[in-house]
Amino acid sequence: MTLPFVLTLVARRDATTLTRAAIEEARELVSGQAAIVLSDGEAADIFCPAPSTAFSDSNPGLPAIRARFADRAIDVVLTRSRGRRKGLLVADMDSTIVASETLDDLAARAGVGARVAEITRRSMNGEIDFADALRERVGLLKGLDAAHLDATWAQTRLTGGARTLVATMRAHNALTALVSGGFTWFTARVAEACGFEVHHANQLGIEAGRLTGKVAQPILGRAAKLDSLRSLAAARSLQPRATLAVGDGANDLDMLREAGLGIAFHAKPIVAEQTANRIDHADLRALLFAQGYRAADFRE
Repeated sequence: MTLPFVLTLVARRDATTLTRAAIEEARELVSGQAAIVLSDGEAADIFCPAPSTAFSDSNPGLPAIRARFADRAIDVVLTRSRGRRKGLLVADMDSTIVASETLDDLAARAGVGARVAEITRRSMNGEIDFADALRERVGLLKGLDAAHLDATWAQTRLTGGARTLVATMRAHNALTALVSGGFTWFTARVAEACGFEVHHANQLGIEAGRLTGKVAQPILGRAAKLDSLRSLAAARSLQPRATLAVGDGANDLDMLREAGLGIAFHAKPIVAEQTANRIDHADLRALLFAQGYRAADFRE
């Protein structure tokens, strides 16, 4: 009999190994079935009862289980066992699909890196309005030579597992979309590098080879990300439960809550606290393991 929930353990590959002892420890905590290894030494599934049964007074809840494995660089995700593989992926770009904040990197070239990075930090933590923060940051770049966009892109690196995540989901007929509060100048390049079929972002003002310090309206922020998730799901006739969203900042919270599987990825504190499932250690391959994919199923 298949139990209604699955506890998935994912180890950070370059820091640790998921041992049989750790898997058995988790299985006992949730009164689960025998584990299914998804990737030897890296990931495993444990089918378990509903949380109200599995996490009783005598057993720790999911946050406590997560904390128990955190110092071992092992992530813990809890999903329903039915409908695990999603038909839509909506991903944030900065600090999610790419390892950096492209606007912050661009600002560093303009000599205002520290100032812009602080505004970004406050915005991603939900301390200030995203649209206001974006306009303020872009305003500080007025007059910057557009050649710095190419230089910034040249130093931008994809997050580990990004290409694998997109390629594998596409190979299994999922629609993949990059939806960013950043700029189309970067999302177009990231989408091409990773294989995303759709990308949406803000339009950065450029005239005569220099940044104007303006952003075209309307600004794509928190509400627009949620709208994108809904409209893309509707276009594929998908229910919310058949969608996956991933992001790290406060402007991702609404889409993370709406998605059937919302994952806070190496997220800001406010996002990690308000999202049921999160990845704090592993790379983006973890999102595939959370859907029940085995490493043997991955596409590169």
